[in-house]
Amino acid sequence: MIALGKIQKLKVIRKTEIGVYLNSEDTRGEDDILLPKSQVPPDTEIGHEIEVFVYKDSEDRIIATVKKPKVTIDSLAVLSVVEITRIGAFLDWGLEKDLFLPFKQQVGEVVKGKSYLVGVYIDKSNRLCATMKVYDFLSSESPYKENNKVQGTIYRITEDYGAFVAVDNKYHGLISNKEIYGNYKVGDTVEVRIKKIRPDGKLELSLRKQAFYQIEDDAQKIMNKLKSNDGKLLLNDKSSPEKIKTEFNMSKAAFKRAVGRLMKEGAVQVTDEAIMITWKMD
Repeated sequence: MIALGKIQKLKVIRKTEIGVYLNSEDTRGEDDILLPKSQVPPDTEIGHEIEVFVYKDSEDRIIATVKKPKVTIDSLAVLSVVEITRIGAFLDWGLEKDLFLPFKQQVGEVVKGKSYLVGVYIDKSNRLCATMKVYDFLSSESPYKENNKVQGTIYRITEDYGAFVAVDNKYHGLISNKEIYGNYKVGDTVEVRIKKIRPDGKLELSLRKQAFYQIEDDAQKIMNKLKSNDGKLLLNDKSSPEKIKTEFNMSKAAFKRAVGRLMKEGAVQVTDEAIMITWKMD
């Protein structure tokens, strides 16, 4: 059976002046689909098998191509937006006819020239379309361990939970709200650490290193800020989390750990109003 949206091997059933007609069986019928002459491999004969991708052309006819699309109905891919119209967006997926992304399948604002993670589905009109709602495409059976460093694409952001990430564009991941520092948006690629693997296999992610490594980075960040501010900052462990996050892009807990490390080393002192370097700066 011919499968729309998939790469498959089909047999040459008949040859014509405009190309060859293919099917999954050695029978001629109405279901035969055309592989245009320009794409027919040399020396192709009736009965030969050709690996093709099956989709619909600009006139909504089912057609075959030997070109490989960037995404199929079984996978996800990051695709670039080439056009925005009144009915939706169109994405470059490597074929002559661009892939349609309906408004109802978009998440957040879609911008021409930007790239987004999408999957492919068959709509009610039996057409291949893209969707940014990729949760159901992802797997919970990843090969990772805790503290592995991985890469992923943010595909959804919510106030209640945080940033949903497709790790390696294949696996379920989440950066919780308390782990997000900085401005991120749908479509961003992030480098993350696997903080925890839940019993259901989904991944809890962090943008930060393990605490004992992160303290060094955070402490250095605080020292750099002090040096550029004449050795004094109007912050301390009683400052609000919001003020600390604005100043250093870190949580209050991380800030207190880093300051504690600097105090232990004798590098800074903390007063009721400020943090100050304890030695003369270069």
